[in-house]
Amino acid sequence: MAMKIKGPTLVVTGASRGFGKAIAHMFAQNGYNIILIAHRPTTLYSTLEAFQQKYPDIEVKARPADLSKKEEVLALGKWLLETVEEISVLVNNAGSFIPGSVHNEPDGALENLMETNLYSAYHLTRAVLPRMMEQKNGHIFNMCSIAGLQAYTNGGAYSISKFALIGFSKNLRAEMMPHGIKVTAISPGAAFTDSWKDSGIDPQRIMEAEDIAKMVWACSQLSVQACVEEIVMRPQLGDL
Repeated sequence: MAMKIKGPTLVVTGASRGFGKAIAHMFAQNGYNIILIAHRPTTLYSTLEAFQQKYPDIEVKARPADLSKKEEVLALGKWLLETVEEISVLVNNAGSFIPGSVHNEPDGALENLMETNLYSAYHLTRAVLPRMMEQKNGHIFNMCSIAGLQAYTNGGAYSISKFALIGFSKNLRAEMMPHGIKVTAISPGAAFTDSWKDSGIDPQRIMEAEDIAKMVWACSQLSVQACVEEIVMRPQLGDL
C-alpha cells in the first residue's frame, strides 16, 4: 500500500482553472502539498503536470470526479482519506452556472445547480470531516458568490444555490467551533477567469483570480484564535 502524503495539504475542487487553480498555486508556492480535483480529466492532468514541474519539492496529486454525482463524491472522499494523512485546508470551489430567471430558465436548472454548487460541497465535507475532527484543526472554504447575498438579473437557480451554500457555511461554522475547525464563506463578485475571456469585458474592470487566492491564503494563516467567517470581494468600480 502506498504511503500517505504527510504534511500540510490543500484539497481544492474545480482546480484546473479560475479560482481553484489560482488558490492551488498560492498554497503550492508556500510549501503545501496539493490535491487537485476537477471534472475534465484532460485539463486536470495537464494542470497536474504543470504543477509537478513547477513545484518539485511538494507532493501534487490529482483525481477527476463529477462532483454533481453523490457516488463520485463519496468515492473521492474515500480516496482522499486513503491518500492524505492531514487535510489542512479544503476549498469547495467546484460549481457551474446556468443563466436564466426562475420563470424562464430550463427545466432541471435548479436540480443541476444544487447538485453541483451545494451538494458537492456538502457531501465532500461530510466525507472528510471525521479526519479533520480527529486532527482538531483544519480550514474549510466554501466558494459562494455575490449572487448568494442578493438577487440579480438572470441569476435564477444559480443565485438560489449560492444562497443555500452560504447557509451551509453558516451552519458548519457553528458546528465546528468546538472542534478547532475553521469555516469561511467566500463571496466574490466578477473576476477575470476563463468564463470571461470571450465576453468583451475589459480585464482591468474586474478582479483577478489571484485576488481571491491571496485572501484565502491570508485567512488560512491567522492564529488558532481567529476565524474569518465571511469574505465579500467586489471589483473596485462595483458589480457589473
